[in-house]
Amino acid sequence: MPTTRSSTINHKTTTHPTARRETSHDAIKLLTEDHTKVKKMFKDFEKLCQKNDNRGKEELAAKICGELTVHAQLEEEIFYPAVREAIDEDKLMNEAMIEHASAKDLITQIQSMKASDPMFDATVTVLGEYINHHIKEEQNEIFPKTQKAGMDLEALGEEIKERKEALLKE
Repeated sequence: MPTTRSSTINHKTTTHPTARRETSHDAIKLLTEDHTKVKKMFKDFEKLCQKNDNRGKEELAAKICGELTVHAQLEEEIFYPAVREAIDEDKLMNEAMIEHASAKDLITQIQSMKASDPMFDATVTVLGEYINHHIKEEQNEIFPKTQKAGMDLEALGEEIKERKEALLKE
């Protein structure tokens, strides 16, 4: 019997963690992937500004706004409420919500502009600066506190993944 148990334990430690990584929907991992994607999009926007490619800028700005809108909705509906319950950091979470509101205001402005508008590039650039600041705070402050709180990040991630899929279909 002890031999069988030992081999079962060895079997679990050699196969289960690998299988878990392949199907991982950790909330922080998913949100960080979104952060990486949108940061790259802002860098690509800067390149289009240098080329003075108005059509490309408009298309990319629309994609940026779409990505950020979905991402903010996921955080506001699912992630932030769960984090608020798990950690006692109202000030930090309130700041994150205010940052979202500011970003949404800029997104609304961008969506009503054409790339030929003299304020277009500056508005997208400022949105990028807001988002970079927001990402830094989330990744350096909110995410570590969330991890320390012992939340079920897999279940939360699964909920985020499913909601994101639904939002992208709308």
